[in-house]
Amino acid sequence: MDVPVNVPVDDPNADTEWNDILRKHGIIPEKPPSPTPLIEEALTEARRLAHENRLEGKDLDELAELEDEEDDEFLEQYRSKRLTELSSIQSSSIYNQVYPIQKPDYSRDVTEASKKSFIFVLLTSSQGTNTESRLLIEIWRELAKKFGDVKFCQIRADMCIEGYPEKNTPTILVYRDGDIRKQIITLKELKGARTSIEDLEDVLLAVGATTQNDSRLRQKIRGRDAESSKKIRGGPGHDNDEDSDWE
Repeated sequence: MDVPVNVPVDDPNADTEWNDILRKHGIIPEKPPSPTPLIEEALTEARRLAHENRLEGKDLDELAELEDEEDDEFLEQYRSKRLTELSSIQSSSIYNQVYPIQKPDYSRDVTEASKKSFIFVLLTSSQGTNTESRLLIEIWRELAKKFGDVKFCQIRADMCIEGYPEKNTPTILVYRDGDIRKQIITLKELKGARTSIEDLEDVLLAVGATTQNDSRLRQKIRGRDAESSKKIRGGPGHDNDEDSDWE
């Protein structure tokens, strides 16, 4: 009976004549390919894409400042693209304000209306001492002015849902196509009392109410990796099974 022989190997990945012999006879596995070429290829591709998309997200004033640096034809393509985007935004901006709603009209003003556009509903505190609720009321006004293609609604939680816990306010409900796409209960999922308009713009991105290259977004969001949007999308409160409870 053959007895296995223990062959001394200092480093199975080393490029030595001894290791070549061992690999040839199947004693140690083949050395895996070096990741360096793949890394270099990925970096080259990333640089190419970054260069091609260097004008994405820039507004008309920023494009005008680049006239001495960029090719005229290339710059004109982006200027035309941005004008088309702005025209599309203006034609779809039909709301531009916060809409106070009443419970009897909820189905018409929210559920049915969401078949035409995204509807963001803010359930506010019934008490004036809720800091997060007051903060969101202000942010709601700013968002409504900027994103006129999204309908921002507001109603006191206890007037919308009888017995709704005060501790769960403020609550954000996002509707589209007649369904709740997302719900955020208080601002713990975001940054609490430090929540900013940028954080709510992240929510718009996460649910698909806007896109990463939307010129209305704050600059730091337009240049940010979409990882934060993915985090919000998969965070708590993304369960649609409770739609009937809100109705």
